[in-house]
Amino acid sequence: MIRMAHIQGSLANCLLFLLIPVYSMAQNPILPIGTYIADPSAKVWDDGKLYIYGSRDESTDYWCSYDHYVLSTDNMIDWQIHKDAFFSKGPKDQVPYNDKVLYAPDCEKFDEKYYLYYSQPDQNAPEGVAVSDKPEGPFENGVAIDLKGYNQIDPSVFVDDDGEAYYLWGQFTLKMAKLNDDRMSINEETLQDNILTESEHYFHEGGYLTKRNGIYYLVYADISRADMPTCIGYATSKSVFGPYTYGGVIVDSDHCDPDVWNNHGSIIEFKDQWYVLYHRSSHGSSKMRRACIEPITFDTNGNIPEVEMTSQGAGAPLSAFNTIEAERACLLYGNAQLKLHTENNEELTGIRNGDRAAYKYIDFGNGKGGRVEFTVSPGLSAGKIRVNVGKSWHQNIAVVEIPERTEDRKWITVTADLKKVSGIQELWLTFIGSNTEMYSIDSFQFYSR
Repeated sequence: MIRMAHIQGSLANCLLFLLIPVYSMAQNPILPIGTYIADPSAKVWDDGKLYIYGSRDESTDYWCSYDHYVLSTDNMIDWQIHKDAFFSKGPKDQVPYNDKVLYAPDCEKFDEKYYLYYSQPDQNAPEGVAVSDKPEGPFENGVAIDLKGYNQIDPSVFVDDDGEAYYLWGQFTLKMAKLNDDRMSINEETLQDNILTESEHYFHEGGYLTKRNGIYYLVYADISRADMPTCIGYATSKSVFGPYTYGGVIVDSDHCDPDVWNNHGSIIEFKDQWYVLYHRSSHGSSKMRRACIEPITFDTNGNIPEVEMTSQGAGAPLSAFNTIEAERACLLYGNAQLKLHTENNEELTGIRNGDRAAYKYIDFGNGKGGRVEFTVSPGLSAGKIRVNVGKSWHQNIAVVEIPERTEDRKWITVTADLKKVSGIQELWLTFIGSNTEMYSIDSFQFYSR
């Protein structure tokens, strides 16, 4: 499990964090299990750190929550969670005009102040702004933004090379206007709709604008596949207001969960490497989403080749000889899903005959055989796990037998012989048995001879 510091904002906790090192591994999802951050908008501030501003899921019954966390890192490996960043309800409420949940936010820095642009399911005041002296908050004194009748969600702010700031928002069609100097209102005379549309750009929601080598990149939830906005897509222009040309898909989160629905993210350059940030759903729902990261590249024409979802994220392939938690699965097929089973641990459960899970990528080193060990909770009937590398139908390296449950639910260890396999591989697990309640998986690990 990743271990992280939970920054509460008090001086005592900040000093404690300075004294205690934070260790983690670069992998997806980037946060410890039990913390579900969606809609990640990435910014790099003057302190050289990368910050993520996103919504926080807490239930499969509704979207988001009544507070925001802020995440930060200076190396893409060690992450800090800054809690108590912003509240819309309760004793720390900073939204005086309603008590609605908080949807996807963004943040921008102006004149040594940090402005958090938030959104809510409030038809009359769907977006607002709050201010802090620090990038992690707390953000205070939220005020509604007058959207001039275009009342939709998902705000984002972009500052161009000349210092001009632009405000973006909307669903199905993207709206854009210049921000006024107060940073809390938009210039109505510059407001334009249909910057992006569903028909021409597959735009669904969640616009995010950045610039590279004179090209404007609009990144957003893309509905070009499977009639779901599971993709992070992009469009480009030489002018900030467009016209924009559709560029394609950057990453697609389809098959992260049986009930996946949306995606929402951003792209950012950090220490000479570009990344796409996005989220994956879990718990057999469209919610309980987890922030993830993949490195991206640009070709000579400025196009972004599509990348796949991985388990390793911004880091190196996972070692086969360390414990691999089940929740690192980057692809799920069938009914298999990841669910919380303790406060800080998830299991791969809901497994039926023929379901599959993939882990990309796993480093098997120099190719000795040995054994594989799974920690499982048996189900009502016996089953098997077929372990393959390459693809789910390629090289079989082990078959693990799972007994049926003989008593109350408990976790056991099962092992199988491992054939010789070497190098960096994509790992596939295929689940075999009946369609009654099958086993659940907590983790697995390989051992060489």
